[in-house]
Amino acid sequence: MKLRAMVALTGLSVGLLSAIASQAQQAPSPQAASPAKVLKAAHLFDGRSGRLESPGLLVVQGNRIIGVGSAASVPADAQVIDLGDATLLPGFIDAHTHIASDHDDNWAQGFYDNMLRFPVEQSFHAARNAKATLQAGVTTAREVGAPDNVDVALRNAINGGLAEGPRLLVAGHAIGSTGGHCDSSPFPPERVKPAGTLEGVCNSPDECKLAVREQMKFGADVIKICASGGVLSEADPVDVPQLTPAELSAIITEAHTWGRKVAAHSHGDLAARQAVEAGVDSIEHGSFLTTQTLQLMKKKGTYLVPTRMTQVWVVDKANTYPPKIGDKARAAGAAHTKMFKEALRIGVPIALGTDAAVYPHGLNAQEFGDMVDLGMSPAAALMTSSQGSAKLLGVDGETGTLEAGKFADIVAVPGNVLENIRATEKPVLVMKQGTVVRGAKQ
Repeated sequence: MKLRAMVALTGLSVGLLSAIASQAQQAPSPQAASPAKVLKAAHLFDGRSGRLESPGLLVVQGNRIIGVGSAASVPADAQVIDLGDATLLPGFIDAHTHIASDHDDNWAQGFYDNMLRFPVEQSFHAARNAKATLQAGVTTAREVGAPDNVDVALRNAINGGLAEGPRLLVAGHAIGSTGGHCDSSPFPPERVKPAGTLEGVCNSPDECKLAVREQMKFGADVIKICASGGVLSEADPVDVPQLTPAELSAIITEAHTWGRKVAAHSHGDLAARQAVEAGVDSIEHGSFLTTQTLQLMKKKGTYLVPTRMTQVWVVDKANTYPPKIGDKARAAGAAHTKMFKEALRIGVPIALGTDAAVYPHGLNAQEFGDMVDLGMSPAAALMTSSQGSAKLLGVDGETGTLEAGKFADIVAVPGNVLENIRATEKPVLVMKQGTVVRGAKQ
């Protein structure tokens, strides 16, 4: 709030308010006054070099890392947490989540429950999901679309200390065309009001520009679009384009003008290629991408967020979905394996993302092992979070690697993580910005 506006509201003088503000700025923060913490482990993977250092040591003061490695200066009164045979890692960064939404093994039951749940009630579910995600080692996440702005509310609650979860960047409502994957289900219009631009549904360049502005107005950090159809929606083909090149250009240009990045859900190749040509920052899923499109992505620096574990999950559960969804799941899953291997061969930049809510929340780290199963090295898989997602989300200056000056977002996992990448699924310690939220607190 501007100083003179505060004067008008409070009746205090400008001089008094200035003195109060000056004292607040000079006062030491409670975190800065707390004893330093020293984390010791057999190994350390800093997320920058791609190598393992042994032994591992980190010094944390307040919410920041102040020392890394055996040469780091350790304050005399530091609190030591010795994790033994473990690996220290940067906190995981998941670039594709739906923490504000719920997973249900029974697709029809979940659909019914969501229809009857008020947004305030859903916010409590979202807080539970956020805590499970943080406990899994995810200290930063991008929430790519939620109804009723529950994701915006969740982000604000976490930032305000009212809920426990990762640092969130949120999209508000995802943007797409009428009848597309980002639209609501085809309810009879006399019973359920059709969605409009406020809910992210648009059908012309001008409408799509308005939809972007409305999401940003109500708190979106990032813009999510549905460039093609999806798997878990019944009414649309999975691979066809759902936004025109002119609509894509309007969305992406407007978002970039306002400093927001754009993530494009796209299983289909043509839809993805059009989005890449329009300047999108990332393609999510990418099941049917061809060599030509992957080469274009590498050339333009467009990230692939493959959400591999979701493909594995839905193929395994295909028989539990309605027939139309099951058929799409099998087709996308089969194509995704070939696409991912080709993306690795070409060298497309990859960011870790999981599509949490398609599977139960808190299993996010399975993505690392699922990518390794397709030929990625363990070190490269870990770097899709520390380098890929951090840079895609624009937070790499603050987090993502274990370096002095960055937020103390840290995960410890059992043993040597490069010998057992699945150890990421069983963290023994999680620290978010200097606060231990899971594991030893001695």
